[in-house]
Amino acid sequence: MALSGMTGFARVSGEADWGNWHWEARSVNGRGLDVRLNMPSGLESVEKSVRKSVSETFKRGNLQIALRIELEGADTVSVNESVLKTLLEAYEKAEGAMATGPSLATLMGIKGVVEADTLSLRDLAEVEGAVDALSRTGGEVIKELSVARSAEGEALNTLLLGQLSEMDALRKQAVGYAEAQKSAIAEKYRQRIAEFDTEGLISDERLVTEIAVIATKADVTEELDRLEAHIERGRTLLSSAEAVGRDLGFLAQELNREANTLCSKSAALDLTNTGLALKSVVDQFKEQAANVE
Repeated sequence: MALSGMTGFARVSGEADWGNWHWEARSVNGRGLDVRLNMPSGLESVEKSVRKSVSETFKRGNLQIALRIELEGADTVSVNESVLKTLLEAYEKAEGAMATGPSLATLMGIKGVVEADTLSLRDLAEVEGAVDALSRTGGEVIKELSVARSAEGEALNTLLLGQLSEMDALRKQAVGYAEAQKSAIAEKYRQRIAEFDTEGLISDERLVTEIAVIATKADVTEELDRLEAHIERGRTLLSSAEAVGRDLGFLAQELNREANTLCSKSAALDLTNTGLALKSVVDQFKEQAANVE
């Protein structure tokens, strides 16, 4: 699969003789996979089907999925003949005549005599084809959400690759500044010693040793090498077919660690400024990596 984001929205609608419905699915960033379904009770098999589609499609993200159903009105009514017969007999006994016209209409209007055959959401699972239709469109909304998240993933991929390239350019700058820093440290140390050792008591051998110790403490070769390896690792992750969001987050931490060390070891303004610029790009990388599944 291509790089996928964790933000998206999808909507799928359906219609049948018994009514119409629509699914809506929203997704935002999440450390794991958290799914919340809002749908009528009595449709447990539909819920199970949708949850299965989610687990097969996504690895991370907070998902909210809702199903709204509007049932069609009743087309038929039924008459409770037993209740109506009892009422007619009572009327005839009281009035001495059969109920007709307005009197019959009044009796028919009594609650329980005439009932509309209205479909209930609780009974929907028993309607032929309803569960299959709802499950199928539930699966479709998950696919549409996946498409939306993949579109975000494409944009993130371009952005993250650009940031890695910017880091690499800064790293190359830092390599040049680091080489110049070694000479600058040696020259600065020699000048300081000359100011205090006016009688030449410190031997050249001792001076070389001290300069070597200081230069070693300020050496950033290892940090720059690790930065190069981390940047290459980032490019490899972005070309992976797996969900790499967590790995990118960890990589951002490692990149930040090396940038911090580079700044702390710097003894030159150019190298410090480069390290600070690198930290800024790493922070941007970390922020965008948090959106990757």
